[in-house]
Amino acid sequence: MNNTFEQLSTNEVAQLQKNFLDWYFMHARNLPWRENRDPYRIWISEIMLQQTRVDTVIDYFHRFMQTFPTIKDLANADDEKLLKVWEGLGYYSRARNLKVAANQIMDEYDGKFPQTPTEISKLKGIGPYTTGAISSIAFHLPEPAIDGNVMRVVSRLFLIKEDIAKASSRKVFDQAVRKIIPERYPGEFNQAFMDLGSSICTPTSPKCTECPLSSFCLSKQEGLQEQFPVKSKKAKPKDQYFVAFALENTKDAYLLEKRAAGRLLKDMLHFPIVEIAQEEYKNLLKNFSEEPFDFKQPFVQPTLFDEDTLVAEHQTSFELLPRSQTIQTLFSKSELPFNQAKILWNPAHLGEITHIFTHLKWHILLFEGKLMETTANDDFYTMQQMKELPLPKMQHKLLNKMYKLKKDF
Repeated sequence: MNNTFEQLSTNEVAQLQKNFLDWYFMHARNLPWRENRDPYRIWISEIMLQQTRVDTVIDYFHRFMQTFPTIKDLANADDEKLLKVWEGLGYYSRARNLKVAANQIMDEYDGKFPQTPTEISKLKGIGPYTTGAISSIAFHLPEPAIDGNVMRVVSRLFLIKEDIAKASSRKVFDQAVRKIIPERYPGEFNQAFMDLGSSICTPTSPKCTECPLSSFCLSKQEGLQEQFPVKSKKAKPKDQYFVAFALENTKDAYLLEKRAAGRLLKDMLHFPIVEIAQEEYKNLLKNFSEEPFDFKQPFVQPTLFDEDTLVAEHQTSFELLPRSQTIQTLFSKSELPFNQAKILWNPAHLGEITHIFTHLKWHILLFEGKLMETTANDDFYTMQQMKELPLPKMQHKLLNKMYKLKKDF
């Protein structure tokens, strides 16, 4: 392994540091979490910035800090309120881990943020990158903060050929940054990497003429900028297929289920969903096509609505009764307490949505039903109540699909 960074002289390292820091102090982005060195603010911002664009995070950061201004406030946060503030950022385990870590800080460090990399790394949800970012920015420790931006810049700078998609490659990037990170201003140095990678040393078409490190960049010297970093192709997300059910009761409220622990969207509320095979999904998508359907029913006497009555009164719209029976059979697989209730299902689906997680792509086909019985159950929510709940983006997509077709959302 030819680690070219090890060949840098002391004078070359000092000049590189000066060039980079001079550029940063002149061009640093004005971001709210950079207003001071409060480790709490830096921690929250770094967790939010995982898998999320800076422009998106800014408003969430302001709202979060207003709602939970201190570590103690976060430790004592109501779970529902915490998830509501986080709503839309996705990867909700990040928010849950923040609360767990806040309680660690309250219990183990008397409410004061730990100040060493070893202690910081023990907090729930904090990995090597976040440890380095907090250590360097908040506590002036010369610790690398290695993320995708840094690996891209450093791989080009020193012609590092290690595959950045492999965890084992992190070691060489850590060594390279430790070679050049200054004892003074380490936090600014790390943030300079973040800004350079987002604005100049971009994945494609890097602006080398504007780069403060161009005179040190080996890939520029050899015209190989766009061949770095070396990164193996990410595996395509696995397709999964679901049917979702928008079941409305007699009080204009909809049934939501809570996702079980150990699964994606843990503890989040959404329409009941059932996973099905791809072929079954394609059959439902094609043969249960969208059609107008009128659900206006005299709910004041729900006991009158047996199956024979429904068929007689909805001969035109309900002539595809076997389709409704198919939907009921699918709904029964949800194992919810209403699968034996009298439900009038729209025999045509309302359309499909897709939702991509890191390693999975969900295809969800939405069906609508009316519960013909009056029930007392806390699992039904009106649209107004749903607006107050922390709902995953997938559920918002389903709601938008349903109400776009009904034209009253």
